[in-house]
Amino acid sequence: MTQIADSKDLTTRESSDDNRIVDDLQTLVSTVPEHIQTAIRDLGDLNGILEVVLDLGREPEVRFPGRQIHLDIGEVTSGDIDWVVERVGNFGDDNRAGIERTLHRISVIRNRMGKPVGLTLRFGRAIFGTIKVIEDFVFSGESILLMGRPGVGKTTMLREIARVLADDAGKRVIVVDTSNEIAGDGDVPHPAIGSARRMQVPSTPDQHNVMIEAVENHMPEVIIIDEMSTVEEALAARTIAERGVQLIATAHGNTLENLISNPTLSDLVGGTQAVTLGDVEARRRRTQKTVIERKQKPTFTVIIEINDWNNVGVHRDVASVVDDTLRGYATRPELRWLSNNGELKQENSAAPKSGSSEAGTLVERRQKPEIVEPDHVREQPEPVRADPEIIRIVAFGIPRPLMQDEADSIGAAVEMVRDLEDADMLVTTKAHYGRRPRAVRNAEDNGLAVYVLRKGTTEQVRRFLRRFESTLTPDDDDRPEPRRSSRRGVHKNGNRTAMEETESAVKKIEAGETSVELAPQSAFVRRLQHSLANRNNVGSASVGSEPERRVVLRRRRS
Repeated sequence: MTQIADSKDLTTRESSDDNRIVDDLQTLVSTVPEHIQTAIRDLGDLNGILEVVLDLGREPEVRFPGRQIHLDIGEVTSGDIDWVVERVGNFGDDNRAGIERTLHRISVIRNRMGKPVGLTLRFGRAIFGTIKVIEDFVFSGESILLMGRPGVGKTTMLREIARVLADDAGKRVIVVDTSNEIAGDGDVPHPAIGSARRMQVPSTPDQHNVMIEAVENHMPEVIIIDEMSTVEEALAARTIAERGVQLIATAHGNTLENLISNPTLSDLVGGTQAVTLGDVEARRRRTQKTVIERKQKPTFTVIIEINDWNNVGVHRDVASVVDDTLRGYATRPELRWLSNNGELKQENSAAPKSGSSEAGTLVERRQKPEIVEPDHVREQPEPVRADPEIIRIVAFGIPRPLMQDEADSIGAAVEMVRDLEDADMLVTTKAHYGRRPRAVRNAEDNGLAVYVLRKGTTEQVRRFLRRFESTLTPDDDDRPEPRRSSRRGVHKNGNRTAMEETESAVKKIEAGETSVELAPQSAFVRRLQHSLANRNNVGSASVGSEPERRVVLRRRRS
């Protein structure tokens, strides 16, 4: 086996943020043919390397965070791929293999005949000190679910959690290691997990059985699991949690809201079910008789959304957050980060949990809400918004589809949104406002306009929305323009043409153009153009003066 001797490739080193890194770069690099080794070494500093990709008939590719480098040394051959396959461990049913006593991972792509035609060599690292921002939760004994995009460092944090709980807290920790990604390949676990014990999983479908076996046979206080992805694993996790064992795991998805809407894994946060309300309760709630509610107690009491090791969002009370989300409330995690000097900073969520009370504290009402009578609508104050010709509304206690349908039917320049941060105002009913729910408190505390309807009837909703209705000019033949529009907001042939132009411009933006200027239109048509752009995640702005005022579409920054 060929080795690379380079002082830059250290088994143990110090990172820029004082975290100790164990990565053993040489071992994985040595598994590729010598001419590829030389090309990789010539790149210089390899500390940030993520993976090496070898695809048959293509140049080798070396990937770093935010960039890829193609090695100009010719195409990868079958002999190059066979060279690597012969030097790594056996590939499992998940087409993954490892190198004994390392954290590196080699994944294979096969053709229809089973022959290897591609390899991904992923560099595994143990980085000590990656859980400083969530250390208090780790030691609290609560079950924690880590979420985040692929490659953000969830597995790296699991290794560190296993080590500190086993070595520093002195707990009995078992790692259920399906693909040997947490504790490395081979029978001896990598030192990165400290004195924690590791149970290997024969094949991916068996993970839930090994989880139960760990509890029944080895009396753990903590069980750590990577990549929960099936219904069986979710049920096994619930069984383990009900036995009083602390669970720490990762799951697919970036946010808690993603998990709630995932039918496979929603049980981890309590699951959802359709509930039919009685007539009295439905009238009291001002909602439909069939609603979606949380089914049971969440398996995980804390959800951590990872942006990076030093920047996370925390949901402390998962049950309350799930309830609020299902009822249409805007929720926000507690933000945590480490400053440049290593000090923990945090920004709590905007308001107390729904249903909670603060003893001896009166919540200040920043503004008096406007109560809109059925037969009288006052002028609304000018809100501050990104797209000046569209009013964004959060509805609380009033069905969102009802308000959007009514707005579309009368041609009101209104867009219904879920999050208060994106809204210009909140609309609710008198009955809901009187109970002082969380959404209303959040809106008032943030200085958002609050409008209160006497009742959430269709007629009162329509009367409220007429304040945002455009005044349409008659056609040349003096026929009045129809007030009722389609879902797309097309009123006449001229408007239809304008919207077709907008759709074409949206496609140009999606194809790569930076900006597209549309033809001048009336204020009403411009509102429709803004709305269409927003639905397609395209930025828009109105420029110029009447009668030449027009909409410009722009690509939004990622």
